[in-house]
Amino acid sequence: MSNSRRNFIKKTTAASVAVSVGGVLPAFSARSYARIMGSNEKMRVSVMGVNSRGKALATNFAQQKDCDVVHICDVDSRAIDKCINALEPYQSIKAKGFRDFQESLQDKDIDAMVIAAPDHWHAPAALLSMQAGKHVYLEKPSSHNPNEGEILIEAASKYGKSVQLGNQRRSFPVVKQGMQELKDGAIGRAYFGKGWYANNRGPIGVGNNTAVPEWLDWDLWQGPAPRVAYNDNLVHYKWHWHWHWGTGEALNNGTHMIDMLRWGFDVDYPVKVSSNGGRYRYQDDWETPDTQVINLDFKEGVTMTWEGRSCNGRPIEGSGAGVIFYGEKGSMLFPGGDNYTIYDLDNNIVKEVTVDQNMDTGNLVSPFNNLDAIHINNFFDGIRNGRSKLNADIESGHKSTLLVQLGNIAQRVGHSLEIDPKTGRILKDKEAMKYWSRTYEKGWEMKL
Repeated sequence: MSNSRRNFIKKTTAASVAVSVGGVLPAFSARSYARIMGSNEKMRVSVMGVNSRGKALATNFAQQKDCDVVHICDVDSRAIDKCINALEPYQSIKAKGFRDFQESLQDKDIDAMVIAAPDHWHAPAALLSMQAGKHVYLEKPSSHNPNEGEILIEAASKYGKSVQLGNQRRSFPVVKQGMQELKDGAIGRAYFGKGWYANNRGPIGVGNNTAVPEWLDWDLWQGPAPRVAYNDNLVHYKWHWHWHWGTGEALNNGTHMIDMLRWGFDVDYPVKVSSNGGRYRYQDDWETPDTQVINLDFKEGVTMTWEGRSCNGRPIEGSGAGVIFYGEKGSMLFPGGDNYTIYDLDNNIVKEVTVDQNMDTGNLVSPFNNLDAIHINNFFDGIRNGRSKLNADIESGHKSTLLVQLGNIAQRVGHSLEIDPKTGRILKDKEAMKYWSRTYEKGWEMKL
């Protein structure tokens, strides 16, 4: 990186993204919302894991005026080619493809790594990226297990890098407005909150150990996870439902809703966590719960719960995903998109704020493409002006991720957990603490 580029990244103050209700958001098209922010010099970004969500992120980053996506990294050679082609309408340069993202990290002119690989890769890839001098945009969850999240917090401080979590609702303009109203007492003292996600996922069947396809680097796909034989029922997406690589629906979608609840209540760590549920709908290779209810109690006198139904999409409050806060004077509903409604105790609507942008819960790739652009530009602002500018920094992201990780741990051990509200750590439970970290493939251990 040239000195002029370093000075630019360090000193330039980015223009703020001004968005108001009824403003530019409702009518966005791929072209009209592209290139939201501008500057005289562009961020150079590499994207890791572009089969589905990563491809959507790559095209979104490419559409920002002050960004070029210069590297595309994936262990699936087919995904590399598809993503590079998808970027062509949005930028003048052609991205270069890598199977191993570590080759991309060697390029000193790369400013940031965008990580959308499977969950078991999130924290290790983020750490390696920071150690290579890159800022990180990290899809949720922040980690596969709690120990990894703690390491990332230390790493961000040690290496002085901005790490933005993909908790995009932290940047939704109307949601931010609603959260402020909640904190200002719109429903009085809020004391109970519920989040949910419902979908109609079908069975995944039973896989077989077979030869590795020629287009896949199976060893690199596994990366930090201990090695197992290739199975044809994992790649792509079905790994989500296996503890060895994934974290289930709780961290796949529950992280977003739990993050909103934690944000609204302004709490950090609970004192007690429990979870009930299981794999009920189908008999197949799916290991994690398809039906799960996680309960969290906090010393501040509030309780939150998350309900996940992967295989029954009946909505709650008219939405397949969302959160609702209950308080002394009424309730406040955030039904998944950039909108909210306030009700009094008689269920009358007191206030409704909305834009023409609804969440497509059936879209597993990019349900809020235009609003994600605001979150991306906040990431750029954090790089230029310091980590304090990030709406979803690693400290915040770890706390929200940890809450659902604790729920999964309670599910796996079959009993509730007592938690230290100052640190988030499990108290006096050796069985549960076995899930605090994981075993790594030799040579892939996370080390600061």
